[in-house]
Amino acid sequence: MTLTAVDPMRALLLIDLQKGITATTKHSMPDVVARAAELASAFRSRGLPVVLVNVTGGGAHGRTDAQQAAKPPRVRPDGWTELTAELDPQPDDFRVTKTTWGAFHGTDLHAYLQEHGVTQVVLGGVATSIGVESTARAAFEHGYHVVLVTDAMTDGNAQAHENSITRIFPRLGETTTTDEVLAMLASAELR
Repeated sequence: MTLTAVDPMRALLLIDLQKGITATTKHSMPDVVARAAELASAFRSRGLPVVLVNVTGGGAHGRTDAQQAAKPPRVRPDGWTELTAELDPQPDDFRVTKTTWGAFHGTDLHAYLQEHGVTQVVLGGVATSIGVESTARAAFEHGYHVVLVTDAMTDGNAQAHENSITRIFPRLGETTTTDEVLAMLASAELR
């Protein structure tokens, strides 16, 4: 699909592009991170909010079949939660540290976006079917126009990634590419 419009006030949300997660994906992580960094640079240069999200936990505290299968609990190495350096985090970027899949639950992300008058969120990151999808669902439920940059995200499971891209995301927002977002940002400046 294509991106039909950019709202006057939009924000970029980059989900879990951190050292411990980017090492475990199926797609070319250097390409995904490079596209995310390009988007972040474009948003920053226009004075638009950039939200960098990392995760310290693995999900909600309820019992799941996946937790039972994963015993014993994983030990996370030092630096696991650090954002990748390629994102070039800036002092004005808004940071969200989450303990569950989605970036809205238990954080002040919604309040920050509302404070800045944001009506549209542009998402990328990892994992497509977990952190990105959970955040996209919550953004949709909060009433934001959701844009999903499919070439700036990946997943540890190629089938889960494809399911989110083809079946879930078209119901939550508009799917697009990095190049299309950059072109729309440029054309919005000309108006």
